[in-house]
Amino acid sequence: MSRSVQSPRVINIEDLRRAAKRRLPRVVFDYIDGGAEGELTLRANCRAFEAVTFRPRCAVATPACDLRTTVLGIPLSMPLILAPVGSSRLMYPRGEEAAARAAGAAGIAYALSTLSGCRLEDVAAASKGVVWYQLYLVGGRDCALSAIERARAAGFSALVVTIDTPVAGLRERDMRNGVKELLSRKLVGMLPFVNQLLTKPRWLMSFLVDGGLMKFPNVAIPGQGPMLYADVTTALEQSMVSWDDLGWIREAWSGPIVIKGVHTGDDACRAVDAGADALVVSNHGGRQLDGVAPTLRMLPEVLASVGDRIEVLLDGGIRRGSDIVKALCFGARAVLAGRAYAYGQPPHPDTQSGGNDKCHHAHPHAYAMRPDHHLGMIYQSQNVPERKKCENYTRDA
Repeated sequence: MSRSVQSPRVINIEDLRRAAKRRLPRVVFDYIDGGAEGELTLRANCRAFEAVTFRPRCAVATPACDLRTTVLGIPLSMPLILAPVGSSRLMYPRGEEAAARAAGAAGIAYALSTLSGCRLEDVAAASKGVVWYQLYLVGGRDCALSAIERARAAGFSALVVTIDTPVAGLRERDMRNGVKELLSRKLVGMLPFVNQLLTKPRWLMSFLVDGGLMKFPNVAIPGQGPMLYADVTTALEQSMVSWDDLGWIREAWSGPIVIKGVHTGDDACRAVDAGADALVVSNHGGRQLDGVAPTLRMLPEVLASVGDRIEVLLDGGIRRGSDIVKALCFGARAVLAGRAYAYGQPPHPDTQSGGNDKCHHAHPHAYAMRPDHHLGMIYQSQNVPERKKCENYTRDA
């Protein structure tokens, strides 16, 4: 493992965040780290977990902690799934393949974004574990159907349909960092912003060796080939998912479907009615619509609406093992985390070995979030996912 990610240099996700900020150009780091508009929801997602306190039962024999669980009938080593993070290849050469490989080694699932820089077939081949494919309808229905068929053939076990991106989020950090200008490749527009790339020569060299600005190989436009990176914002705005789309998606995909982006009890019920097998209570990590409630606060409403008719997962604000335990206490079956592992994907010279690296960054970070200690304290003689084991002191905004 690289010295830069060895304890005591890195012992938690915030350490990874600081390391990523040092190593990545500002425009790339802010892509991972930032949210929409004033980033109120981004911060609220984390603060919601901070406002929850445990009520441990003491002087009771504590059994050995067994973190194993099942999601959609598939066994996982712990209730953690690596969430889809678009453009991971900007942060780390062949980033999606590295994350999938690490997740498989850790015994957890990995969800690949449609907007990835690696072919979905290569990502599936890189993992020895469970892989899911997250579907956007960018490129149109025919393009999506092609990707669904490719995912089925490659061995992806579930399809994650994201419903909370009718438009691209208004991310003010991207505007300040000149994302639009840098993608334009027009020298006059790029000049005020290009220095942030030049001041990170190690990242820049890795980026260029990995092929430079990527295309989206899993969005194959008929007659045109892979979608260009600069086209994604417009494509997202033209490809929102409606509930009616779930009909033809279900016809095309015979495996489990996960609806990601559910934020109310009403939408949770619609997901059940649409035939989904699981849903993710998610506000896109605060990256889409600012000012909505944090996901942990919405979880009880969703669970009350659907009961045990569907598996309920949660993402947004997961930074520690204790956050995972809190989500389980409130009734989630498992959680998804995106930024937590994306922070751990800055390029480093001893982790670029063409896909056979044993020291890639994402692997140890899953273990940095293992909730063993917290489970040991509150597990005691009963099962963790009983909501009475937690008290929520979050006040209404």
